[in-house]
Amino acid sequence: MITTATTNTSATKPLILLENLNKIYQTGEERIFALNGLNLSIEEGEFVAIMGPSGSGKSTMMNVIGCLDQPTEGHYYLNNQPIAKASDDELAAIRNKKIGFVFQSFNLLPKLSALENVELPMLYSGLSRQERREKAAEALEKVGLAHRMQNRPTELSGGQQQRVSIARALVNDPLLLLADEPTGALDSRTTVEIMEIFQSLHEQGKTILVVTHEAEIAEYAQRLILFRDGEIVEDKR
Repeated sequence: MITTATTNTSATKPLILLENLNKIYQTGEERIFALNGLNLSIEEGEFVAIMGPSGSGKSTMMNVIGCLDQPTEGHYYLNNQPIAKASDDELAAIRNKKIGFVFQSFNLLPKLSALENVELPMLYSGLSRQERREKAAEALEKVGLAHRMQNRPTELSGGQQQRVSIARALVNDPLLLLADEPTGALDSRTTVEIMEIFQSLHEQGKTILVVTHEAEIAEYAQRLILFRDGEIVEDKR
């Protein structure tokens, strides 16, 4: 059951810290605030669901947190590192090493096996091919796909493809997992299986942010953030 949040009195620095964050688009003389004065902290190990109507700003915030986009104004710190003014190369390194992404459309390369898809984030890590293979196999085992490592995406069900994408997101042991509508293309039974994987990862200490429009998905999280018109209107635990 989600209850109203209480003030966080932790003395530790949060994993994610947004301070007076704005994302502004200029249309002629009009300034459109996709994000408007956000202040948010997320501690390491939290499982957070982000909800809101289309155009509310939730996906824009996810893109900023995932270093896919940069704020117009304000500050963003990831594990104490200032992100808002980072260079493109710095952002790419952060995305590769510190953030794991899971998307609704899976984003797997069709000509590669499940194992090869999971290896992709490690191609420039300096690891040997054997080390990459071992880590990729271990990640696939964690999501229950040890028996389908050599299958290509077209030979896997939607749920199995999403498991591959979760394994790919995990393979570099990121600080943060970002999932954007991760069950949007799945049936109800497979949705439960995928969300149970996220729940298990949370229990193992992973920090997880899930963007969803489904209340049933948000129920798996320990905290719910509601967006409207570029602002956080509710923050519940």
